[in-house]
Amino acid sequence: MTQMISARTIELYSLQEKFGLERCHDLDFFPEWQRDLLPIDKADRETLDAIKTEFNYLSNRPVLEAMVKMVIVSPLLRLAGFYRPPFFMAAEKEIRITSTDDDLEIVGRLDLLVFSPEFWLLCIETKSVQYSIEVGIPQVLTYMLGMMEHQQQGYGMVTNGTDFIFVKCDRGTDTIPPRYALSDGYSLRKQKNELINVLQILRALAQRMIATSQTPTKSPNS
Repeated sequence: MTQMISARTIELYSLQEKFGLERCHDLDFFPEWQRDLLPIDKADRETLDAIKTEFNYLSNRPVLEAMVKMVIVSPLLRLAGFYRPPFFMAAEKEIRITSTDDDLEIVGRLDLLVFSPEFWLLCIETKSVQYSIEVGIPQVLTYMLGMMEHQQQGYGMVTNGTDFIFVKCDRGTDTIPPRYALSDGYSLRKQKNELINVLQILRALAQRMIATSQTPTKSPNS
């Protein structure tokens, strides 16, 4: 009998045991978060400084998940260009993924999905600032594995508003297990405004997705 559990309670151990997911420490597996990043101009830096100031003020009181999306995630996606062609967005999209031995089904809803016609994706899982972003990593990996039926790789970001981390996942092949890697973590707790780093990475991923969408590919429906 297939066991059904929520993606919000999934652990990395379960993804490793049931789906064969492995962490990759090869620096060449996930270069997108640290190579060829473009500088941020003065106007965008001022906007990012304002976002940090406003969020730090609001976080003097409990900050819920909806506020993280409104104050932090939404302006970052706009600055990164994800609200313009060729991108589309979906919110609260249901994901179901079944383990390789068919005895475990994980069900959940991802917060935001950004995709281009070729199904490259950026899953963004937001948490209340009271939660560590570590709890969101297995959740976003579950969503990515569930969404990559028609693509080889995908990217994700997890944030609680204060902390940020990026994820890359490859669904593997018949002979290579699915793999993932993590970026360094970024935090608004530091004196330097690391939203600058976050925006640079988001823009790099956006350009990667645009380049891929312009490359002729076989239709997922063909």
